[in-house]
Amino acid sequence: MNLAPQAARYRLDDDVILSEATAVQLKECLARLRFRRTIYVEWDFGSVDPMGICTIMNFYGAPGTGKTLAAEAIAGQLGMKFLSLGIAEIESKFMGETGKNIQAAFAAAREEQAVLFFDEADTLLGKRLSSVTQSVDNEVNAMRSTLLIELERFDGVVIFATNFERNYDAAFRSRIGYHIRFDLPDLAARRRLWDRLLVGKIPLSAARAQLIELGAAASDGLSGRELRTCMRLALPKALLAAEAGQDAPALAWEHLEAAIDEVRRAMADVSQPARSGGGLAMARTLLGVSSA
Repeated sequence: MNLAPQAARYRLDDDVILSEATAVQLKECLARLRFRRTIYVEWDFGSVDPMGICTIMNFYGAPGTGKTLAAEAIAGQLGMKFLSLGIAEIESKFMGETGKNIQAAFAAAREEQAVLFFDEADTLLGKRLSSVTQSVDNEVNAMRSTLLIELERFDGVVIFATNFERNYDAAFRSRIGYHIRFDLPDLAARRRLWDRLLVGKIPLSAARAQLIELGAAASDGLSGRELRTCMRLALPKALLAAEAGQDAPALAWEHLEAAIDEVRRAMADVSQPARSGGGLAMARTLLGVSSA
């Protein structure tokens, strides 16, 4: 397991485009983080609120809304390193090793003064099992108990991210200081996203401002990730059209509109199987143990 924190590549002010409601929540959280040590250490508020010195955030919302990017950008904004972990980084096929991996992750974040980020956190923070019938079930509960203990001991910044926030166990939910919802981009955010995606060197067949407005209006309900997919689809269309007409390539609204339609059609046609995040099956998968 790679537990080497990395320098954050992004900053919240410069690199993240969010809906207004999400941006306001993050700014309020950052204000608390800026003064955390003053309040809890220098002013000794930690003596009556020992859990408060560890800032625990939960980012929840639809896929592609910027949760992972925002987590790294918060580290960049705070001048801290970033340690990102998913299921692949902490799972183990050996009984007892997953809990040790969690302990090692907290130790590395503490030593390097890094923001610790857990993706797909519903698997880690799911409801603990009350009716234990197999040794693997004991292991699941032990893993989650280890995480609770490490959160109580940690004095840094932990961010969880999930698409399935309802699966969190109450013991974890109550320890999270900030639950921040990542909404799909509103109209203003979509304008800023299209403005960023239409990079300066792309030749355009219409006024840039017009394409931004048309794109923002036509892409309601799409995430930032899906808008980027639209551009990936539209740019080859412009080149193919130029090749067929023996003209100089230029991106037109018809290319963007066709790409947006393709993305919407794919979203409607491609169904994903329901995921039982936080359940026993997912926890067993995390631990690398077969239910057979």
